[in-house]
Amino acid sequence: MDFGVLALIVLAGLMGPLLGAGRTVFVPVVVGEILAGLVVGRTGLDAVDPGDPTVRFLSDVGFAMLMFTVGAHMPLRDPRLPAALRSGAVAAGVVLLLGPPAGAVAAWFAGTGDAAIYAVILGSGSAAAVLTMLAEARLTGPPALTVIGQVTIADVVTVLAIPLVLQPDRVANAARGGALVAAGAGAVYAVAHRLYREGWTHRLRRRSKQRRWALDLRLSLLVLFTLAWLAQASGTSVLIAGFGTGLLVAALGGPDRLFTQVRGLADGFFVPLFFVVLGARLELGAVIEHPSILRLTIALLALNIAVHLLAAGLSRQRASAAMIATAQLGVPAAVVTLALPDRVLSEAQGAAVMIAALGTALLAREARLLAGGGRYTGEA
Repeated sequence: MDFGVLALIVLAGLMGPLLGAGRTVFVPVVVGEILAGLVVGRTGLDAVDPGDPTVRFLSDVGFAMLMFTVGAHMPLRDPRLPAALRSGAVAAGVVLLLGPPAGAVAAWFAGTGDAAIYAVILGSGSAAAVLTMLAEARLTGPPALTVIGQVTIADVVTVLAIPLVLQPDRVANAARGGALVAAGAGAVYAVAHRLYREGWTHRLRRRSKQRRWALDLRLSLLVLFTLAWLAQASGTSVLIAGFGTGLLVAALGGPDRLFTQVRGLADGFFVPLFFVVLGARLELGAVIEHPSILRLTIALLALNIAVHLLAAGLSRQRASAAMIATAQLGVPAAVVTLALPDRVLSEAQGAAVMIAALGTALLAREARLLAGGGRYTGEA
């Protein structure tokens, strides 16, 4: 890899904001980034080699940063969270219970196997996407609280389940590694929680703000990369490290500038790079050429909608709320990223998973627009 390839990846990443800039047709930024990856990768020009060690490492950093932002979006300090968890627990529980049979249906319909993996994907949510949509629509009432609680529970459960379903023969090892990373995160939280109450800590953070040292960001990255190293050394995924660090930030809180800085670093470089490289790895032609992969794409998208609509009916949610909750991003991307190197899934299956996930993002956005248009008011 050289700077020319890096410039090409960054250029490809700009496709996301450019496609999302239109006023009439909304295209999520990640859709543009993955499409650009398809153009410069194996499906298109083959100008970016996703197997290059440097490209792969930078993509791994982007993956850790993505899971970091997913965890940081958990509304752990939101005073509405207890009520949201209570109201959303029924919907989340129904979705998680329906995930395994729906995964089995997807595997049967496509004839590919891997029902457990599909179950995790179908049971997942995307707190980062959903919270943004609800904020844009200014939905703050009980229906919004239910969706917040639902996707919060779904995110946590499915993220923790990913290593277990991808490597069932290494469950004990993955569990030990995950416990070690969790213990490290817990120790960091205990120390940070105590230090945050000290006067000198507040003075140091004020000085950091005045002199633009970005200490909160530096310390967050130190924790992230240390836990990621611990995860790799213990044989588990950096997914747990990234998500755990994000949960730490969400639990401890922080100045607004920290989230702005993280957004600039992650969304400005590493996360777009991750999605461009992910797109470069996928083989879109296989989805069209192989009927089983096309069936898988359709099944994942249709079953996701069906599962969430059924959960909405049983938990007395509105259909628009259920459609917003179908939005997926982090979990499908994590599954594909971790499954492809070990050939747990084929490149064609990975493409099917990501196309279905992007379809849910588009549908959820349309549901958000309907909700914001008055059919699903924030106080209803």
